[in-house]
Amino acid sequence: MLRNREIQILLAVMGSIGITAAAAAAFFSSVAAIFVFVVSMLFGGSILVFTGWRYRELEKLSAYLRQVSSGNYSLDVRDNQEGELSILKNDIYKMTLMLSEQRSLLQRDKMKLTDAISDISHQLKTPLTSMTVMADLLSSPDLPPAKRSEFTHNIRIQLERIDWLVSSLLKLSKIDAQTIQFKQDQISVKRLIQKALEPVLIPMDIKEQTVSIQGDDHVSFVGDFNWTAEAIINILKNAVEHTDQGGSINISFSENALFTEIVITDNGKGIPKEDLPYIFKRFYRGKNAGEGSIGIGLAMAHSIIASQNGVIDVTSDSQQGTEFRIKLYKQVI
Repeated sequence: MLRNREIQILLAVMGSIGITAAAAAAFFSSVAAIFVFVVSMLFGGSILVFTGWRYRELEKLSAYLRQVSSGNYSLDVRDNQEGELSILKNDIYKMTLMLSEQRSLLQRDKMKLTDAISDISHQLKTPLTSMTVMADLLSSPDLPPAKRSEFTHNIRIQLERIDWLVSSLLKLSKIDAQTIQFKQDQISVKRLIQKALEPVLIPMDIKEQTVSIQGDDHVSFVGDFNWTAEAIINILKNAVEHTDQGGSINISFSENALFTEIVITDNGKGIPKEDLPYIFKRFYRGKNAGEGSIGIGLAMAHSIIASQNGVIDVTSDSQQGTEFRIKLYKQVI
């Protein structure tokens, strides 16, 4: 402590003041000079003791911060006392808790990223392997024309699947990074449903499925038309995939003071109870998932709706069908 420049300056100033006071008192009386000298020494000693204590506390804080910087967030530096030093300790402890929480979040994000990369690699590996095998077979001059046409068609299907997967993952990453500015337009739900049905009309026609739409023309909500249509398209694709030949899909919508609701119901295979809690999880494939299912469509739908102050609930009974209920809440001013 005595090697500290601040302490040296303090001692020099206090010594000068004490010597000056003692010299001034000596002009009046030697007893007064002794008294002033003793008081100055006691005063100086008290300050040194107090300063030494503060420096030891600061040294403890310094050691505490070094341990925190090395990754030990379990220490508690609080002393629940009054004074500026105690306030500093409490503030440092609060900052330590914040750092600990941020570290936990970063670790979770790292694990999610690792899992996502693993899932993506798995999803890409299967079609790539299949295309490699078929490409090798296509190079054979003895391959019959019918098989050549079949393999070429299958390769095109796999390429479309990879293109859809990459496109969907890019959309999800943009939503997660909050780089998408969702529009705030007044959207007619009837027009939205008509737009979302366009990509699934042909698959429905092939499976001879029927669709019914119920709702008033004036029902609307504030949101992004194209992104909301993307979410509903994915839900409708799921309904078409899991509804048998000749099945039906019902779409209804309504509006109240709190939210606009869209309900999509099918009479298909249903979702097993053990799968319901996970159907919005990325790359999750339930027991009734189709062979080409990747498990990303419903996850995207959930992310899009949630980003627009909405929620999706699902109920399902095995062999009786599934109901998706979308609620888009109105903004409170």
